[in-house]
Amino acid sequence: METYPIPMVPGPVRVPPEVLAALQVDYGSGDLEREFLDLYNQVEANLQQLCATRNRIVVQTGEGMLALWGALKSTLRPGERVLALATGVFGYGIAEMARAIGAEVKIIGLPYDATLNNWEEIEAAIHEFKPKMITAVHCETPSGTLNPLAEVGRLKAKYGVPLLYVDAVSSIGGTPVEVDAWGIDLALGGSQKVLSAPPMMAFVAVSEAAWEIIEQVDYVGYDALKPFRHAQTRFEFPYTPNWHGVASLKVASDLLLQEGLANVFARHEQVAAYCRQRLQALGLRLLPRPEAIPSPTVTAVYVPEGIAWPDLDARFRQHGLVVGGSYGPLAGKVFRLGHMGSQADMRLVTQALDVIEHVVRAL
Repeated sequence: METYPIPMVPGPVRVPPEVLAALQVDYGSGDLEREFLDLYNQVEANLQQLCATRNRIVVQTGEGMLALWGALKSTLRPGERVLALATGVFGYGIAEMARAIGAEVKIIGLPYDATLNNWEEIEAAIHEFKPKMITAVHCETPSGTLNPLAEVGRLKAKYGVPLLYVDAVSSIGGTPVEVDAWGIDLALGGSQKVLSAPPMMAFVAVSEAAWEIIEQVDYVGYDALKPFRHAQTRFEFPYTPNWHGVASLKVASDLLLQEGLANVFARHEQVAAYCRQRLQALGLRLLPRPEAIPSPTVTAVYVPEGIAWPDLDARFRQHGLVVGGSYGPLAGKVFRLGHMGSQADMRLVTQALDVIEHVVRAL
């Protein structure tokens, strides 16, 4: 299998050796041994710090999409109303997921290169549509954008909307995610982005209001949140716990907290600014429009004219660099650099940009 010394894919990201080591230890049976419960509780406490919340956090075995689906199915019944705030692939995708389980969905959409700023339109939709749930994406990874959410939380509280559901998979740990301050009831995360662990764990910060609704909906399935409500107090998890996965999350979150979140956030901002500056100096065009908020964890840039994305990708790989393409209407038009977690490293990003400069100047 081909390997690349300059990994800049926006997830799964490079896994640090300390995290890999946690996967190579032989553990006991997670559903029988108190040590696992202690570890799970420690991971929950760490993730609460990363999410700035006192809410309980459910840790599940599965990639981040497990959290997105499970949170929707655990809180919605067919016919209930969802207001989806969409600015990219995942924002629009969550709307389709809600429709797939029978919800009545209204989309307030913006172009993929924009971030939320249409507050009057959003407020009017909340007032008129009266949704049970508002959905939003914090970091739209395919677009390299970061949506402001404090105003969404304020409007949710003003109109008494029961649930605010936020995909923060690509932002948690790399930029402030203020779950309690923003009134988020379901904050969704994954292990393979800023946390820099393998793509095997998902987690959800669940408010008390959300727990009550979860009890009422009573959804049963592998991705259900309800069985986790009392899993720790009763020491009864709904399926065989992934001791290796939880251990990797413990090490990964420890690394971020030991560095200090203020330092981690500053590191991401510094690397992102440098990345954008060098790309623009090459004459490349960034995807987000100037008034949009760029993400500190991923940068999206248009493929330069005169070359197709597969050919450009092949040239990058010849020099040891692997980046990400994009999805949906952005496929083939945009490529992305994931400077998140272990890859928010100035040395690594400089190497990547040196390759990009060499390839682009040779076109």
